[in-house]
Amino acid sequence: MNSHALLVPAGVAHELLANPDPSLGSTTLPSPTKVSSLLKSCRRLLFPELLGSLPSQPAAANAVVAAELHRLGLRLWRELRAAYAVDGATTDSSVLAERATRELLAELPAIRAALIEDAEAAVAGDPAATGLGEVLLAYPGHLAIGVYRIAHALRRLGVPLIPRMMTEEAHRVTGIDIHPGATIGRSFFIDHGTGVVVGETAVIGQRVRLYQGVTLGALSLPSHRVAELRHGPKRHPTLEDDVVVYAGATILGGSTVIGRGSVIGGNCWVVESVPPGSRVAVRTEVEVRASGERPRDGSPRPVSLSPSLRGVGS
Repeated sequence: MNSHALLVPAGVAHELLANPDPSLGSTTLPSPTKVSSLLKSCRRLLFPELLGSLPSQPAAANAVVAAELHRLGLRLWRELRAAYAVDGATTDSSVLAERATRELLAELPAIRAALIEDAEAAVAGDPAATGLGEVLLAYPGHLAIGVYRIAHALRRLGVPLIPRMMTEEAHRVTGIDIHPGATIGRSFFIDHGTGVVVGETAVIGQRVRLYQGVTLGALSLPSHRVAELRHGPKRHPTLEDDVVVYAGATILGGSTVIGRGSVIGGNCWVVESVPPGSRVAVRTEVEVRASGERPRDGSPRPVSLSPSLRGVGS
């Protein structure tokens, strides 16, 4: 075959340029690669002691961190400016980006303090954790929470698009999907984490612990109601302080409230509120028999029912 022969059917390029959203082609979009790099820089600055290459003299170390903050600010400003431009901001996108950049950088010490409490909660709740350093460097749950806290701060400042790009980057890396609009209290711990989903209007109190596969989601809606609820009522559940939710549990609905100190067992399906101090679990029976053996009456033979599997409020 002629190496110069065109294999692309005529008209494909034209069809690919048929943009469904004209605003996407009118300006430079934020770069996912650059947003990912920004997150790495933010994390390094939140915990500069983990870099291992800071000068021993406090004044010199301060100068290094200040210079890094300046470089981060310039890079962040560029991506925020692009996001505001895509969003169609009526105010100059450069001005909005500068304001948001300044406010986020000023908030980094508070974000750091919250993340240290989150790491301490991991050490307190996981016997496998050897210390704060291991949590900060190796725990995917803490990484996802850190990205969420940065993204949530930007969302509160009114920054479009970038917060969601940030949390989706954490989702890609860790398998943990936390919407930047969720409200999450201090000392939050996600153990293992793969498959955790926290929806946009979820509210999580202080000292809450989630295990892998937990969903804090919304009930399915007919398509004609999606638009009216996009910026409207609360759609995701509330977990009050000191709640523990074990692996695979699903909690749905904006009016669902899990009372303070409750424990939701693994694989539970919860769509109603439970009072404080509740224990919610799935009752189950396990049949065990030798190969080829059948119960005399032909029915399954229950062998064990864990006494710990109790109903709501017990």
